[in-house]
Parts: sequence; C-alpha cells; structure tokens
Amino acid sequence: MSKDLELKLGSTIYGKIMAARMSEHERQTALHAMQTADVIVAGIMAVKHAVEHFGSRLFYKPSLRH
Repeated sequence: MSKDLELKLGSTIYGKIMAARMSEHERQTALHAMQTADVIVAGIMAVKHAVEHFGSRLFYKPSLRH
C-alpha cells in the first residue's frame, strides 16, 4: 500500500470504504476509483495553477520606474 493511501485511510471517505460491508473485490474497486479521482483532481489543479501562472505573466505590467 502506498504511503499516500495509508495517510488517506484515516480520512472520512476512505474510512467509510474500509468499514462498509462489501466484498474485497468491491472494496478494491472503490479504492481504485478514489485513487483515480485523486489523480484527476491533482491534474486539474496543476493545470489551474499553470494557467494562473501564465496569465500573471501575460498581463504583467512593468512599472514606469527605472
């Protein structure tokens, strides 16, 4: 089990998945779906930060002071 997943097991959603009555296969499927969602959200946030960074450079207004 990865270190990130071990840290997240204490969170509410991961805790509920682990506590729910379901087969091991269903539990692994649910955990895999959560990991996939985490990766998608991380990717979206990376794109958001890149766009913000690009936008700040695009609209940068240099001061008139020398």
